Amino acid sequence: MTAPMLEVRKIRKRYGSFTALHEVSFQVERGELFGLLGPNGAGKTTLLSILSALSDADDGQALLDGQPIATHQLSIRRRIGIGPQDLALYGELTAWENLAFFGRLYGLQGPQLRQRIETVLHSIGLADRAQQRAGTFSGGMKRRLNLGIAIMHQPELLLLDEPTTGVDPQSRNHIFEQVQALNAQGMTIIYTSHYMEEVQTLCKRIAILEQGRVLACDTLPNLLRLLPSRVHFRVSQCSPTLLERLAQLPDVRCEVASDQQLTLTCSDSARTVIAVIAILNELHIELTGLESQEPNLERVFLHLTGHALRD
Repeated sequence: MTAPMLEVRKIRKRYGSFTALHEVSFQVERGELFGLLGPNGAGKTTLLSILSALSDADDGQALLDGQPIATHQLSIRRRIGIGPQDLALYGELTAWENLAFFGRLYGLQGPQLRQRIETVLHSIGLADRAQQRAGTFSGGMKRRLNLGIAIMHQPELLLLDEPTTGVDPQSRNHIFEQVQALNAQGMTIIYTSHYMEEVQTLCKRIAILEQGRVLACDTLPNLLRLLPSRVHFRVSQCSPTLLERLAQLPDVRCEVASDQQLTLTCSDSARTVIAVIAILNELHIELTGLESQEPNLERVFLHLTGHALRD
């Protein structure tokens, strides 16, 4: 079994009496698009600062291919790219000049630098704006340039901190497509967001961070299995025989709302619906309404934390 590309081992970070991270641990495999989901203030940015070697943990450690990530490890820092939540670009410089400046910081020069700038400008959809000052760009265009700067040196590990904050739908799609393309090319990516739909769309495995703690870390299907499905039925009559038959169904719990409405909590809604319809047909009871409620990431977050993500 191959070792994970990134290991985060019981990282703690304090600011005075406030503990921002409480023994955070998880692993990221090589080539993975890993989601870090949590509300503002959950500790996502603090964690990415440590993972990008911009600050050190107070306790615990992070390892990139078995090597410690630390502020003094310059060789490790060159293998990591970060798209920070606060834009890291120069408004008075053009898009081309911004990419050239940051490319030179990573040792690119001459034809190699120019070729890389051209490639990045096309990938982020700003080739036609190359000679315009970044300060004149819309919020979405600045976000796309921010991403371009982060990938100029073709990092092995890319950290993206809320990369779609304040962007328009077109720029969000550009960012999504580029993130997916980079991952398809083999780049390992950690994508942090407080938007459920973004993480659910992009990431195969997700860690849920709340108040500096990892509450769960698994694939989306496994996270959804933390909660049951619910099926709401409306019938012409809710007879004792029907209730008796429903109680015999495996892995199903029945709640009666009225003499015509009932809710079944189950692990497999499709199988349960088929079984219930068969019972209703056998008992000659008419089905007058049906609604299935599947688990989603919002409900999982509510279950784990006791409140909605944006409360």
